[in-house]
Amino acid sequence: MIKIFYGCFIALALMLNSCKTHSSATLPDRNIKEVVKSQDVVLVDVRIPEQYTEGTAKNAINIPLAELPEKAESLKGKKVVVFCNKGIQADQAMEILKKEGIEAYDGTTWKNIKAIQDEK
Repeated sequence: MIKIFYGCFIALALMLNSCKTHSSATLPDRNIKEVVKSQDVVLVDVRIPEQYTEGTAKNAINIPLAELPEKAESLKGKKVVVFCNKGIQADQAMEILKKEGIEAYDGTTWKNIKAIQDEK
């Protein structure tokens, strides 16, 4: 009976921990619109080059997610906004950049960044 109790307790703890969102832990308290429109931001599209050439945000550079760990050093000391198609790769990019101590913001999708840029 004790084993079942502890097993349920561990399973519950793992489930609760896996449901935590990391947005408050990884995103600095700053409005993404303000960051995207700032002069000193580096917009990084983390999709593959073929997707990048099909359409991206204005002035965005392409660093595919697979290459980001080895190219992160070039982003140190800069304010970086990462984005992709659906936000999944951007979330992964945020983890990589945060581990490197880079000031990074999750722009989610390239269409989101483009919409912010197009706002008057």
